[in-house]
Amino acid sequence: MVQRHADSAFGAAWAFPGGVVDDDDAAVHEYCSGISATEADSHLGVKADGLELYSAAIRELFEESGVLLADADDLHEDLTIVRDALNAGAESWAGFVSRNNLAMRCDKLHYFSHWVTPQNLSKRYSTRFFLSEMPVDQRAMHCGGELTDCRWVGAHDMLEAGRAGNVDLHFPTIKTLELIARYESLEDLVEWARTCVQWGVTTMLPAVIKRDGTSDIVLPGDRDYPGAKT
Repeated sequence: MVQRHADSAFGAAWAFPGGVVDDDDAAVHEYCSGISATEADSHLGVKADGLELYSAAIRELFEESGVLLADADDLHEDLTIVRDALNAGAESWAGFVSRNNLAMRCDKLHYFSHWVTPQNLSKRYSTRFFLSEMPVDQRAMHCGGELTDCRWVGAHDMLEAGRAGNVDLHFPTIKTLELIARYESLEDLVEWARTCVQWGVTTMLPAVIKRDGTSDIVLPGDRDYPGAKT
């Protein structure tokens, strides 16, 4: 998990590596390996551009944590230098990928969750969560720019740290950690994540309501969710 910079839109919260889709993500479709454009669209429940989200997930993971989900054994570039150049805007993702004929392993990403910001908030996001196993012989480390810290930590321990007030966790992060915490082994967790697209990934649209004068977050199916039958 990574900690956002205090001046970012999410404050100093702890989260999973990720970010937004860039124009370059649309320019590297031919380098997306292990999944077709049709399959990507079907998995994500979109009409087009699904591969761009897979590329964005791989790119953001690399930029933020240094982990590259790609066939990188034959690369002759220093990935630390490339990563720093990407974050500084001195290198383009499309340029790096095409120059190295890099096969991005989209099939290593298992899509399992989709969250959309509540409708009554002025700044909204549509965020998709993927799970992947850590590649062999790679090391994760935060970029040191928009991220200020990182740690490998069990889901149960991170949730406990959040309840104790030792870390700041946003609602979707808490719910995602609760999902991960259900599984006792990496094998079981990955197997579950692999099957999510087969069953269909539900879009979670929280709502912020007032209860006894206090703001509360509810999900579809919860008591007092707007529009729900009582």
